[in-house]
Amino acid sequence: MKTPCIAKCKNNEGMCSGCFRTMAELTEWRHMDEVKQSDTIDEIQGKRSTHICSQCGEPAYCEISAGNSTCWCFELTKRDTSGIPAGNCLCRKCLSALPLLKG
Repeated sequence: MKTPCIAKCKNNEGMCSGCFRTMAELTEWRHMDEVKQSDTIDEIQGKRSTHICSQCGEPAYCEISAGNSTCWCFELTKRDTSGIPAGNCLCRKCLSALPLLKG
């Protein structure tokens, strides 16, 4: 079974701070077929992308930009994106580094 796990697991408010999978992806991982696992790994690593992250300039993947009605980022505790221009999606690493939204 493929996995992006790097054995530095910690739940960072909905996302693993080691491999950047969401908690839902971690829970469903063993039930995913190889194609879905490979696609998810490619999205996390920037090999499959929809845009460039406005923070770090690396490839990033947005499920809404890819034509879906929801995105992996909806599963996370909301981050403070007040310093990010509206409409700019971040990669998983940059989004996970943002502080949590207060209030």
